Amino acid sequence: MRARDERSRLASTGLHTALVGASVIAVFPVAWVLLTSLKTDRDTWARPGELGTLGLGNYGQVLGDTQFLTWFGNSLLIATGTTLIGVLISATAGYAASRMRFPGQRPLMWLFLVTQMFPAAVLIVPLYNVLSDLGLLNSYAGLILAQCTIAVPYCAWMLKGYFDTIPVSIDEAGRIDGLTPFGTFWRLIVPLARPGISVTVFYAFITAWGEVAFASVFMQSEDRYPLPVGMATFVSDFKAEWGLLTAGSVLVMVPAAVVFFLVQRHLVAGLTAGGVKS
Repeated sequence: MRARDERSRLASTGLHTALVGASVIAVFPVAWVLLTSLKTDRDTWARPGELGTLGLGNYGQVLGDTQFLTWFGNSLLIATGTTLIGVLISATAGYAASRMRFPGQRPLMWLFLVTQMFPAAVLIVPLYNVLSDLGLLNSYAGLILAQCTIAVPYCAWMLKGYFDTIPVSIDEAGRIDGLTPFGTFWRLIVPLARPGISVTVFYAFITAWGEVAFASVFMQSEDRYPLPVGMATFVSDFKAEWGLLTAGSVLVMVPAAVVFFLVQRHLVAGLTAGGVKS
């Protein structure tokens, strides 16, 4: 007889088949984009059964003949600014909601949750009016602030749940040692909350790195476009540079992959620890 936790051969085969199928489905679009980016024949992408001539010509053209590097720098600046400002605000707000009791505490957290439910399209008009009144249209600062409206609500909720898992006795020990509330937060709590902060860093960076709706409306000159908006100019009603678009898409994945590998050690711990209060 099989042990209770031992799977039958049929169940094991079905499980591995499902895993292989899911892996193929996940990898296929990325592999297709990579293959298309290597096709140097202009119309080969329209004939899926033909490989055509493969090479790095599309990458050279993207880097040398377009404003890709300018757009890349814009996206890096915007995503980094959104991450730093958004995570700082989220961490302090989450810590305050976790440790302090003040009037409107629960409504504030519910307000964060409600604002997260609104799609970006609903927020474009009011944010456009606010940025216009502040003179921040077509500026990096304006777009960073706009994208923080997406990052902060989720990150604050995530970090509040993670801070709840850290014993309050650590705060009390910090106060006994003479630390200020901010000193306790910065020197004691932040190091312990590194896994949760890593998750919010990853979320804020990836969200800002690939955001299109706000950027396409608030940035009005081509030299200030971030990557998603700039690359959209490769395909229009009058032309379709699929080779350039796919080559740019492969290059866009590199910073996201780098950020993922930098924080991957903490991702699982951060995602699970914030979900249950100890």
